[in-house]
Amino acid sequence: MIRATRRIPPGRVATYGDIAAMAGRPRAARAVGNIMRECRDHGVPCHRVVGAGGALGGYGGQLELKRALLRAEGIIVLGRRIRAFATVRWRLRAHSSGTFAVATPSMKRVAKTGRATPGSRDTV
Repeated sequence: MIRATRRIPPGRVATYGDIAAMAGRPRAARAVGNIMRECRDHGVPCHRVVGAGGALGGYGGQLELKRALLRAEGIIVLGRRIRAFATVRWRLRAHSSGTFAVATPSMKRVAKTGRATPGSRDTV
């Protein structure tokens, strides 16, 4: 789950459920929250993991810090929610070949060669 969290690029967020699914445990969203709360590794962008629908979650009682970190990356936070959540949500999609690609609303499919092209989904 930590490895999946490290893949979230700056300016994007994923839900606890997204991370659980990427780790192969789609029903383990709550476990992801517990792992994020206990993680002290500064190389893991735990602040980019949010609740369903763009809710900020708890961030170990440091909600203001989470809000500030997200805003520093250009994400608009209003109250306890991310504005335009669907546009900043980052997810991996499984391909029939067993590879994954980043799925975002504005990106195109990976070329059949499996290499990312400008403006396409990045393979992972």
